[in-house]
Amino acid sequence: MAVTSDAAPRAQRKIREGTVISNKMQKTIVVRVGHMVRHPVYGRYVSQASAFKVHDEKNVAAIGDWVKIMETRPISKDKRWRLVEVLKRSSDAPALPDTPPQTTVKTIRRGKAAQAPEAEASS
Repeated sequence: MAVTSDAAPRAQRKIREGTVISNKMQKTIVVRVGHMVRHPVYGRYVSQASAFKVHDEKNVAAIGDWVKIMETRPISKDKRWRLVEVLKRSSDAPALPDTPPQTTVKTIRRGKAAQAPEAEASS
């Protein structure tokens, strides 16, 4: 039996999107992935969720971020997923290191509260 040089193509890996619910561990985040399931008796759709431990090599994900994860080989006892990309940052999370900072809109306050610092500066 001859061995061919063409290796079989790698199987498609599962890809999920979810929200980061914990980043307290080193290089590991916990991602909550929700899905809808039809109830077997009542026929109503019920929301369910699963939590996956995901390998985050560079510790870029923060709590509340919307991320894409991919199935991979077992990395530890519980980790079988790895972070592909951060799709949307949460409002509290710091900016990604490779992206330029976003411009912020300066709010304009009206009334006496806005004029008080100027009056103190001129005195």
